[in-house]
Amino acid sequence: MSFRDTAFGTKRLEVDGKLIQRIAQEDAEAFRLLYEQAAGSVFAYAFSLLRNREDAKDAMQDTFLKIRSAAHLYQDQGKPEAWILTITRNICNMHFRTQNRFADVTVDELRSVQDLSQIRDHELRITLQKCFEFLDESEREVIILHALTGLKHREIASMMKMPLATVLSKYARGMKKLRQQLEGI
Repeated sequence: MSFRDTAFGTKRLEVDGKLIQRIAQEDAEAFRLLYEQAAGSVFAYAFSLLRNREDAKDAMQDTFLKIRSAAHLYQDQGKPEAWILTITRNICNMHFRTQNRFADVTVDELRSVQDLSQIRDHELRITLQKCFEFLDESEREVIILHALTGLKHREIASMMKMPLATVLSKYARGMKKLRQQLEGI
């Protein structure tokens, strides 16, 4: 496993699929190595979804437990980091469902997620703010609700009292605008 620089100067997680295969054979050393090398990235991803440090720690631990118990199901397709982060995302989504996290949360409270001041990387924050300027308010809201909270499009449609087709259209149109802006940077 190694890390590669991304466009934003941060490190991107890269995992050797053979490490997961070794874990499937109950290789404790392989599991220790995977945990040491990936725990930070898994925690950061869980934290970006859950927005709560303790919940993110729990999700990280659950992710590694799931990796250990499901490693025998892993089929190397050249993207082991995607497999790991998919497990993390699924665990976070399960957390949302089991905690009924959104049952008492209003759309106005979720809109506060749009506050990019929490992003410590000044350059990334400015880039995202500039990109978001090209989106209308509803496109920005749909993208942020989907990307940062893990809500499904139909859940967003229900919350915003919009047809699902409208939410999907706003998401697709907004993502296209964001891609065009990021390509120009």
